[in-house]
Amino acid sequence: MKEKNFLQYKLGFRDGVPIGLGYFSVAFTFGLAAMAMGLPLWAPVLISLTNVTSAGQFAGLTVIAALGSVIEIVLSQLIINMRYALMSLSLSQKLDGTVRLRDRFLIAFINTDEVFAVAAGRPGEVGRWYMFGLITAPYLGWGLGTLCGAAAGDIMPDSLAAALGIAIYGMFLAIIIPPAKKDRPIVGVIAIAVVLSCLLQWAPVFAGLGSGFVIIICTLVAATLGAWLCPVKEDAADA
Repeated sequence: MKEKNFLQYKLGFRDGVPIGLGYFSVAFTFGLAAMAMGLPLWAPVLISLTNVTSAGQFAGLTVIAALGSVIEIVLSQLIINMRYALMSLSLSQKLDGTVRLRDRFLIAFINTDEVFAVAAGRPGEVGRWYMFGLITAPYLGWGLGTLCGAAAGDIMPDSLAAALGIAIYGMFLAIIIPPAKKDRPIVGVIAIAVVLSCLLQWAPVFAGLGSGFVIIICTLVAATLGAWLCPVKEDAADA
């Protein structure tokens, strides 16, 4: 039994290595950005070890740097990370009988988009040892990437750290451009979010609005208008 568990863990770890390598580079950028905003070295590492959510962490970092309120952070994280609840609910139907309740909490904690995609793509049910192996490399990659990025930002010149910090914008462009090229309504949603973000940022009437609330408003309005104007057809959703 122990040998079988080890083999399942090894298989899961192997499947998770590419995810971990990708997370390392993104987390490195997060560590750099956190240090550029004046956070102590331990802070971004602690954030990454207790969150494991790229978009949520970058949004939270913006709110922290702007001295935003706790309510802003809570609401922005709730909206940005709400999809994880749906993914965990879906993944729970694929877990076999070996996965106990406490195992589900651990798996849900690191059930990122990529982890969900790999686990959901495997034929049949998946056991707890496979899932433990699958989440190990992404978690280590995320934590170590943040540590290395924060350490590099702490010792390198400010000008170089600021230059490397622009990598975050490249990351977000890499996320939105591929789906936008395939689906025109996504371009509209992005455009709405950009215009609304500029309006909330520079219009005098919205002066003093916290960055967290800007993220919340842009997300809700753009997503709502996109769903209303360009609803996904039922057959397309099922596919």
